[in-house]
Amino acid sequence: MRTSPTTVGFMSLGCPKNLVDSEVMLGHLRLKGYVITSEMEKAEVLVVNTCGFIDTAKKESVDAILEAAGMKKSGACKKLIVAGCLVERYRDELLADIPEIDACLGTRDIEQIAEIIGAGTLVFEPEQNPNYLYDEHSPRLLTTPKATAYLKISEGCDHTCAFCIIPKLRGGQRSRSIASVVAEARNLVAQGILEISLVAQDTTDYGRDFGDPDGLEKLIRALGEVEGLRWFRIHYAYPNRLTEGVMRAIAETENCAKYLDMPLQHADANVLKEMARGGSRASFMKLLSRFRAICPEISIRSNFIVGFPTETEEAFEELRGFIQEAEFDHVGVFTYSPEEGTPAYALGDPISKRTKASRKRKLMELQQKIARAKNQAREGQTLEVIIEGVHEETEMILKGRHQGQAPEVDGNVLIVGGEPVLGSIQMVRITKGHAYDLIGEVVEGGIEKSTQAFEAGVLSNR
Repeated sequence: MRTSPTTVGFMSLGCPKNLVDSEVMLGHLRLKGYVITSEMEKAEVLVVNTCGFIDTAKKESVDAILEAAGMKKSGACKKLIVAGCLVERYRDELLADIPEIDACLGTRDIEQIAEIIGAGTLVFEPEQNPNYLYDEHSPRLLTTPKATAYLKISEGCDHTCAFCIIPKLRGGQRSRSIASVVAEARNLVAQGILEISLVAQDTTDYGRDFGDPDGLEKLIRALGEVEGLRWFRIHYAYPNRLTEGVMRAIAETENCAKYLDMPLQHADANVLKEMARGGSRASFMKLLSRFRAICPEISIRSNFIVGFPTETEEAFEELRGFIQEAEFDHVGVFTYSPEEGTPAYALGDPISKRTKASRKRKLMELQQKIARAKNQAREGQTLEVIIEGVHEETEMILKGRHQGQAPEVDGNVLIVGGEPVLGSIQMVRITKGHAYDLIGEVVEGGIEKSTQAFEAGVLSNR
């Protein structure tokens, strides 16, 4: 009879929203007595939480599944579980093409992970809950660096963007209550978390599904009352839903980071119409100007798609001119890929990969100049910085972020002097600004120190 607990290896791919799902699954496994290991080749059970958003993400997910399937053939693995968005798109194909898979979990099945692993039957199919939404009672095993965490405030999406498959994968908008989000924020603070990033498919749509179009504004002000929460920031805002009330709540709530992640996707009115998003360069500039007037210290990140089927050279130049005019703090650029099941799929993919790559390069070169100038303007300033960990390239340097830098997607503050304390927020004097990163030195002790016992290495987060 077996006496030692089963070991589980976990691979998590995709966005922060998917990472939260992974952390909930890990929490359930720990609660049920499973041992989480970072040594994948020694794990008796392998779980791959996939992304199925665009071609590159799908390929990465399939490669990870095949890698795990290989371990099942030659390693300690006895069971392979595949979860996440790719399952929602290709469940039947995955089970047919990769016979090593024992079970698939969709995005609304994740809290059944322990039962699925424990089931004796092959190709176990969980009972699906179309209205699933995790809450403050769902166990989570945090995998983010020391003092920072993500918090998902809603699930699904009611928008119909022509290029996006997410509503079909995750269902319609389902918001958590303000009380639930605040309760989880307090739980996270009790674990030593100083900074929370609010994520959803569209954070500005929060609360509309239960009849409160001012839900996000109310949530921001409620989180402002959470003792010990030093910063929280807003991601994935939809421009047409960014109200003046939300802008003022960000500006007036002391612990709300003066930061907004607002993917605009394009600036040409005709392309935006074909994308089923609406808006224009002029309307976006008006919105940005209003927000900056209300909150002058705001840092704004946006993402854009180049190579959409109807993007002419003139439309691209409109986008480039907009980025030059808007002077965002951070910009991400993606090349369009046609996705089965989306309205834009019928338009084909007429723009060559070479042209897409060229357009992306031109935008990123432009943004580098803008970002470098903004960062150089910070030289000599003293900023609050959350000290996160060792730099990837050298153990001699610790890295952190100021309020205008979000985890993973933006640059860092590289600490080269003073006495930095890992898992704390400290005052750092900026000595040099580069296109993506800032260089600085700690000028005084930590303001708040994290007490979280971070369990490193439990998750292979690709």
